[in-house]
Amino acid sequence: MRKAFSMLTAIFVIVLMATVAAFIMNLSGKMVKGTTAQFQREQSVLLAKSYTEYAIMAVTANEHNSSNCLNSITGSYGIYDVQANISYIGNNLDGSCARALNINPITTPKSPLNIIVDVFVSYTDIDHPDDINMTYHRRSLQKI
Repeated sequence: MRKAFSMLTAIFVIVLMATVAAFIMNLSGKMVKGTTAQFQREQSVLLAKSYTEYAIMAVTANEHNSSNCLNSITGSYGIYDVQANISYIGNNLDGSCARALNINPITTPKSPLNIIVDVFVSYTDIDHPDDINMTYHRRSLQKI
C-alpha cells in the first residue's frame, strides 16, 4: 500500500512540473516575440529619422528652382523599405517642385522655402513573414 502512494505522488509531481515548464515556455515565447516587435519598431523609427535628415540635406544641396527638383528618395535596409516623399511650400517654385501638394498655401514675397517630408518605413513581421506588413510614417515640416 505504501509503494502505490509514492508512485502516485511522483506522477502528480511530474505532471505539476510539466505544467509549470509549459507555462514558463509559453511566457518566454511571448517575451521574445514582444522584444522582437519592439526592436523592429525602434529600428523603423531610427530609419525614419535618418531618412528625414538625409532628405533635408539632399534638398539643401539640390537647386529647387531648376527642372530637376528632388521629390522622393527611396532606399532599402535589410527587411526595411524606406520611401521619403518631399513636398515644397514657398515662393519662386516652378511647376515640378510645386506639384506635390494640392493646397494653396498663403505666402508672401518674404516667405521662406519650406518642405514637408513624409517618410514611410515598411517591413514584414519576423514572426509572421507572409501575413503582416507593418508601416511606420513620420511627417516633418522643415524651413530651408
